[in-house]
Amino acid sequence: QCVTTLEGHENEVKSVAWAPSGSLLATCSRDKSVWVWEVDEEEEYECVSVLNSHTQDVKHVVWHPNQELLASASYDDTVKLYHEEEDDWVCCATLEGHESTVWSVAFDRSGERLASCSDDKTVRIWRQYKPGNEEGVACSGTDPTWKCVCNLSGYHTRTIYDVAWCHLTGALATACGDDAIRVFEESASSDPQQPTFSLTAHIPRAHTQDNSPSWAVTLHCSASVLRTSVEAEPSRKKRPRVSFSRHMSLMARAVFPVSFLE
Repeated sequence: QCVTTLEGHENEVKSVAWAPSGSLLATCSRDKSVWVWEVDEEEEYECVSVLNSHTQDVKHVVWHPNQELLASASYDDTVKLYHEEEDDWVCCATLEGHESTVWSVAFDRSGERLASCSDDKTVRIWRQYKPGNEEGVACSGTDPTWKCVCNLSGYHTRTIYDVAWCHLTGALATACGDDAIRVFEESASSDPQQPTFSLTAHIPRAHTQDNSPSWAVTLHCSASVLRTSVEAEPSRKKRPRVSFSRHMSLMARAVFPVSFLE
């Protein structure tokens, strides 16, 4: 049942995200604002901060995996980060570099890196540098600096609408307006200060002879990242069964028609 309805935004609400503690909920809207709501043990919700740092629609919000650090993506081409300071929430960093709308952001498992995807057809990887870091990256006061350390370009032909970082394998997946999903893997010998990623799976949209949508898979990967096997089953009218390693099985079910997997 619906236990509560939160009102206050003045236009479409685009995204919601729970903090790891479960006591904070972030929402963002076409009204250019990010709201932080606090929920108590009696499931009473209270807006504790309204953040108006963006100048255009806010498309997406996401929390750091183990800290109360919030990131937002916007139509103003930026990513902003927020944390609590003296009983209020403030913008502590603005990440600039994308040339068009930023649609989504995702933290890696450690929370030290953030991926962002954009209408400019690129994915950027941002790394956190704390004050006094060995790399000599300048920081302002006690706040860490976020620096773009990788730009994945040339793989997508249209807007990239979503990005997801697997906290189990480190694989990075993107959803694109060209009807395809792409999965990237970081090179084992990659320099943390200048990481390199390679395309390990490309799942484009295809069509059957009757023009009904189906899906084809092109794989460029090592068995440790993605494994497939195809076997004929006479009892299933010789339709192939595609078996994925455990950490990719949910992605397959989200992409392939049910009839293909049966």
